[in-house]
Amino acid sequence: MNQNNETRRDQDANLDPITKQPGAHPVGTGVGAAGAGTVGTVVGGALGGPIGAVVGAAIGSVAGGLVGKNVAETINPTVEDEYWSTNYSSRPYVEPGYDYSDYSPAYRTGYEGYSAHGQKGMSYADAEPHLRQGYEREYGQNRLTWDKAKHATRDAWDRVERAIPGDADHDGK
Repeated sequence: MNQNNETRRDQDANLDPITKQPGAHPVGTGVGAAGAGTVGTVVGGALGGPIGAVVGAAIGSVAGGLVGKNVAETINPTVEDEYWSTNYSSRPYVEPGYDYSDYSPAYRTGYEGYSAHGQKGMSYADAEPHLRQGYEREYGQNRLTWDKAKHATRDAWDRVERAIPGDADHDGK
């Protein structure tokens, strides 16, 4: 395996920056830790004063970090990329003359967008302007314009949302 393939594999494996083990999800862990730490601070402070707030924040942050990591692990970019590279051609919005390299950035925008916005309860409709802005900033040179890419982005968003229990964005999907 050449150096570029090894680097890509390591990046796709979500390696922990300290242990170098696969499965690190710092964004999901951080979001969970921050949210639960805040709740722990409020509850701990209400029940035990300042010391309770500190203890509550610490316990809440650890628990929330673990929950956030588990949710983030359900969105594995390597698995999503493999799924879409195999299945994109069967989708009704795929136009003749376009291949996976054209659609890949749109799918990535969808599944990463769900991780950034959908897990916070934002609907696709509410997140779409952010997704469009990110797509156009990152992939504006791609020959697939947003008007064509948005269908693949929504498809990837919906696939990830269906994999997570519940309906986080309350759109019935």
